[in-house]
Amino acid sequence: MKNQPPFTIIYEDEQIIAVNKASGVSVGGDRWDDSAERLDWLIAGHITGNNSGGSRLLTVHRIDRDTSGLVVFAKDQETHRLLSLAFEGRQVEKRYIAIVHGRPHWNETSCDLPLVPNGNKLHMTIIDKYRGKKSLTHFRLLNSAGNYSVLEVRPETGRTHQIRVHAASMGFPVVCDTLYGKDKPRLEKPVLLSSFKRNWRGDPLEEKPLLARLGLHAAELVLPVQDRSGNAVDKAPAALSLNAPLPRDMAALIKQMEKIA
Repeated sequence: MKNQPPFTIIYEDEQIIAVNKASGVSVGGDRWDDSAERLDWLIAGHITGNNSGGSRLLTVHRIDRDTSGLVVFAKDQETHRLLSLAFEGRQVEKRYIAIVHGRPHWNETSCDLPLVPNGNKLHMTIIDKYRGKKSLTHFRLLNSAGNYSVLEVRPETGRTHQIRVHAASMGFPVVCDTLYGKDKPRLEKPVLLSSFKRNWRGDPLEEKPLLARLGLHAAELVLPVQDRSGNAVDKAPAALSLNAPLPRDMAALIKQMEKIA
């Protein structure tokens, strides 16, 4: 049986292609590991039927390797320029779903702590009020069960690991986060049903995790109103709203949490 690619195509036209990527794949290659699988080559190869990657797509933006969800690529230089400017100018609406440790006492809140890469061997981002760049993330509580919660997250800026750092700084780290989790790096435990369901009666030696990877998903992107081909138009086209369904593992965990809640 042929292996399924770690992405599904959500939308495609002459200028762009948007995909729902799986967790564990780098968007445009790993800066510290040249041999790592990269999403842009996989998509180009899938389109052209060339296993070597075919013609390269142009990377407009990135999400973390361990984050699942929406990624948009441009097919030409002008579209790449326009979309890159839109992301840099905060004209693109972004919505994520995060599963975190803890139960927030708020329904909605925001975090604006400034962020900067610290340059350590783990390539982490830190909070630094002197050297950090302005960063802003909005959070909304969707539901809680046990000591876990589901949040809707809307970042206005796009710093590396922004959501993960801001969530952890408030005391609600994303589950299975091996960099910013509540346990020591690389020791974060998977999420088990027995950890939040009362009177669970299964066999602890046979129990399989509901989620064993970073609980963060890029669920929606709304691209701004513009003619991406660069041509003048009498009537501006409608904004393009792209939505990526939750992967099975996150959807299964959230469903169990909703049942208990």
